[in-house]
Amino acid sequence: MRRRLLARSARHRDTPAGPGYKWVALSNTTLGVLIATMDASIVIISLPAIFRGIGLDPLAAGNIGYLLWMILGYLLVSAVLVVVLGRLGDMCGRVRIYNLGFLVFACASVALSLDPFRAGAGALWLILWRIVQAFGGSMLTANSAAILTDAFPARQRGTALGINQITALAGQFLGLLAGGLLAAVDWRAVFWVSVPVSVTGTVWSYLSLRETAAGGRGRVDWLGNLTFATGAGILLAGITYGIQPYGGHPTGWTNPWVLAGLFGGLFLLLVFCLAETRAAEPMFQLSLFRVRAFAAGNLAALLTAIARGGLQFMLIIWLQGIWLPLHGYDFEDTPLWAGIFMLPLTLGFLIAGPVSGYLSDRFGARLFSTAGLIVVAGSFLGLLALPVNFAYGLFAGLLFLNGLGQGMFSAPNTSSVMGSVPARHRGVASGMRSTFQNSGTALSIGVFFSLMVSGLASSLPSTLSSGLQAHGVSAGTAHEVASLPPVSTLFATFLGNNPVGHLLGSGGGPDHLTTAQRATLTGHTFFPRLVSGPFHHGLTIVFCVAAGMALVAALASALRGSHEPAGDDTVRGSYPAYARKG
Repeated sequence: MRRRLLARSARHRDTPAGPGYKWVALSNTTLGVLIATMDASIVIISLPAIFRGIGLDPLAAGNIGYLLWMILGYLLVSAVLVVVLGRLGDMCGRVRIYNLGFLVFACASVALSLDPFRAGAGALWLILWRIVQAFGGSMLTANSAAILTDAFPARQRGTALGINQITALAGQFLGLLAGGLLAAVDWRAVFWVSVPVSVTGTVWSYLSLRETAAGGRGRVDWLGNLTFATGAGILLAGITYGIQPYGGHPTGWTNPWVLAGLFGGLFLLLVFCLAETRAAEPMFQLSLFRVRAFAAGNLAALLTAIARGGLQFMLIIWLQGIWLPLHGYDFEDTPLWAGIFMLPLTLGFLIAGPVSGYLSDRFGARLFSTAGLIVVAGSFLGLLALPVNFAYGLFAGLLFLNGLGQGMFSAPNTSSVMGSVPARHRGVASGMRSTFQNSGTALSIGVFFSLMVSGLASSLPSTLSSGLQAHGVSAGTAHEVASLPPVSTLFATFLGNNPVGHLLGSGGGPDHLTTAQRATLTGHTFFPRLVSGPFHHGLTIVFCVAAGMALVAALASALRGSHEPAGDDTVRGSYPAYARKG
């Protein structure tokens, strides 16, 4: 079967692409990035069902690492490998690497849905195959933008890249909704859904896509690959583990291993940059940063990705841990409804992305991308002004506004970045762009969880202790529960669990509590009302930082300058000579 597909695809490559090929490329690559980004988030909201399915308590002290790596494994691989795979696309053929990515993704999806183990072994099986799945997904995302840039003329490139990019961003939020729906059916369904899509995409891509740009054979930059992958991986892992408590501190930023990861990762990335300046055929084209549109666009994309990731995680905690329980929803049902109530954000993406991409083809990227980021910053400030128990109409409007702003920014920014480089570097440029975006998502976990934990640590223990004692819990037990790390409370709400019920029930709970007292403590409203004050304090810090990042990103976007798109032919000479004019 595979031999026939390869032979058929070879015949397609020998046939010149017709006028309709660009739409085939758009639909296929859009499907690829949609399933790749959905699977990056689909597990987040379905983790309670997954851990129950394999018989593992996700909040037990020894199992927190499984929980982190279930989320992080995919994100870290996506952040580290996309630039390498983009470079391989330039060397070996973008469609070839893209097609292989669909095949790897399909095989990993099948393996994930057939997890034969339970407990820790079952979790390790899922983590390892999620890493393989992320490898295939990185092949898709690293080369999709380059394939579209090759297939579409400059006048339509912004529209095509806008649709592709907004689909990728919307996939992150659609994954939350899909994860909640499918986990309610069966935890394996979270992985089953990827199987028919990825198998169909594999067959379709082998039959329909063709190389429209000549790949160039070259040498593999082994030193660059090794130092970048190791340095970025260690750095991102260190930042993530910084959210775990250490030595009596609510976070782990004083942990020697975390510090070693931070400084060791930065050192290896410095070695990587030095090595790339001397490599004959570097994997990371540092000279591209001499193009103002490329450098400013990637900086803006990195900051926006960090802010967007923080928004995603904070909204889940806000809805699942406080707002939905206050409105009568069971904690077990909050993951599903959190995904539903966040749909205005995705709707904003879907409306603004294609429209701004089309308009930026006519009027330029700088206006729309900069204005979009200003809208994003304004929506963060609006969310900051909301009470914890908000009116949903105003909340939905602010989410929609945030989605519109991100859609206005993402499509023109992607078009500007990809259009500013010559054809021979579009694969590596696409990988570099994806690296910044995916790294921002991974960084957001460490950055915003640390900010939230720091905000909670100042007031949550005393609030929780006094609230428990007021409802019949002894001082010793209340102090024991309140002294647990704030990150445990965050993870409990993130997983749709009632933290008080889990903490009191883990040891059987105090025997002297009456049935009424126990019902009050584990009910819908006790914990949300108790934690709303400390949570809002942490939320203030988070959204202020997110708004600041959006404004800095807007400034970078405004300074990108107006540029002339790089030609489709190989251009010789310095990048600034052909890529910018102001």
